[in-house]
Amino acid sequence: MTTRPFKVLGIQQIAIGGLDKLKLQKLWVEMLGLEVTGTYKSDRENVDEDICAIGSGPFKVEVDLMQPMDPEKKPAVHATPLNHVGLWIDDLPKAVQWLTEQGVRFAPGGIRLGAAGFDICFIHPKGNDELPISGEGVLIELVQAPPEVVGAFTRLAQSSH
Repeated sequence: MTTRPFKVLGIQQIAIGGLDKLKLQKLWVEMLGLEVTGTYKSDRENVDEDICAIGSGPFKVEVDLMQPMDPEKKPAVHATPLNHVGLWIDDLPKAVQWLTEQGVRFAPGGIRLGAAGFDICFIHPKGNDELPISGEGVLIELVQAPPEVVGAFTRLAQSSH
């Protein structure tokens, strides 16, 4: 196997789905004190979500509270309560190219602009014959880290050695 040309820096987000976003807000916002930093709605993605935050600055972790626009349509953002985990990546294009060459299956759509304004793509939850490596049931979002996040994680890694 060739040397991995990218780094996973840390958790960028977790996305939690349910039929009623208000029930999710009760726990995550009212009880646990997360701040709602934005909202995102997309008919194409069948999602109505509140974007919340834990922490601040480059180590902030996004928590998306999602409900479907239509529970009968796909994608069913509520069908897996822990919908997906997002990982900060220092070089997303290199990561996607290298991972694909290693047999990792990506979900359709390729690299594109995500709801929070970063380039994203998804590792498919299920492999196939051609690309057998997958999230084994877990959808994983790869997120291009902006320079300030890459720098913060680099400084943190250097200070711990």
